[in-house]
Amino acid sequence: MPIKNRLAETHAEITGWRHHLHANPELGFEEHETAAFVAQKLRDLGVDTVETGIAQTGIVAVIKGRTDTLGRVVGLRADMDALPILEASGVDFSSQNEGVMHACGHDGHTSILLGAAQYLAETRNFNGTVVLLFQPAEEGGGGGREMVNEGVMDRWGVQEVYGLHNMPGLPTGQFAIRTGPLLASADEFEVHVTGKGGHAAAPHEALDPNVTAAHIILGLQSIASRNVDPLHSAVMSVCALHSDVDTHNVIPQVTRMTGTVRALDGAVRDMMEERVKKIATATADAYGCVAEVTYTRGYPVTVNHPAETEYAAAAARSVAGEVITDTPPIMAAEDFSYMLEARPGAYIMLGNGDNGTLHHPAYRFDDDAIPAGCSWFVELVEQRMPAQ
Repeated sequence: MPIKNRLAETHAEITGWRHHLHANPELGFEEHETAAFVAQKLRDLGVDTVETGIAQTGIVAVIKGRTDTLGRVVGLRADMDALPILEASGVDFSSQNEGVMHACGHDGHTSILLGAAQYLAETRNFNGTVVLLFQPAEEGGGGGREMVNEGVMDRWGVQEVYGLHNMPGLPTGQFAIRTGPLLASADEFEVHVTGKGGHAAAPHEALDPNVTAAHIILGLQSIASRNVDPLHSAVMSVCALHSDVDTHNVIPQVTRMTGTVRALDGAVRDMMEERVKKIATATADAYGCVAEVTYTRGYPVTVNHPAETEYAAAAARSVAGEVITDTPPIMAAEDFSYMLEARPGAYIMLGNGDNGTLHHPAYRFDDDAIPAGCSWFVELVEQRMPAQ
């Protein structure tokens, strides 16, 4: 694997940064120590400017190339937050914050971008400007959206933006990407079904919200199977069901269900929202109950732009030789999607080997992936802004 020599030399140092971050994880918008560590490292590495407090705990840093005749500005993004998970990985540098864990590899992503920053600040072997975006709160908090809303793209003149995510199951250091939808949108819904409570021995005198909720759940499952084009993808999952009683002989007054809706196409997403509301309210009405639906739109579809996807793939080929360019879409979601709505760019998957599932207590980030990730960021910059 043609890793940059300097990045091979600094692998151990970057790994040390990763282990420090892993041992000190913080949740979204609470990454105060993480941000302080990253900001100090960036200053020590000699980047041109570092600005903190972006979207609460985010950081923007700038590295200027040896020349700037093209006026090109490329943004590189990493996420910094951890998850509310009790770690069971068994590594020597396990989380010191009980119940908080880097179970998605964001410590790896942050360290990789820091490693690339070190190389780029040392060499300056490019013609233009690099903007480093260390964002908070990817895990549901929408830190990417908040950074965009605070104007990072306009303020720093970002013209195109790139990011990566580790991918368990793909050989360590390999790359996978696709043009178009790569990750799904992620919406949430909550349905409150109100009936008429009563004695379980006299159901005819009640209006059972549990029975009604059961029929709503079955109806919701028909959306993906009967309303979505079979050539498209969609997920409908009801994940929790609760009533206002917890006993064996009372029919409840109210039952509540919550779930998620995923899609890879905006039109499918719109249709699913409409069907959730209609099925829930109409089914409840048919059983003499009332359904109140709260539908909340979350992260949009992560869509890779065609030209930028090829730029990302070309950089990956320089690092790994071969690149999977038709990797199947994933129904997980990612708030890098907001940055890709604001600017053209691409998101690539970096192989993490067989080191456990994302968001699992036993997940492990493979430090051997670090040089490949750093080299990809560097190659991308040097290829998009070749030195003159």
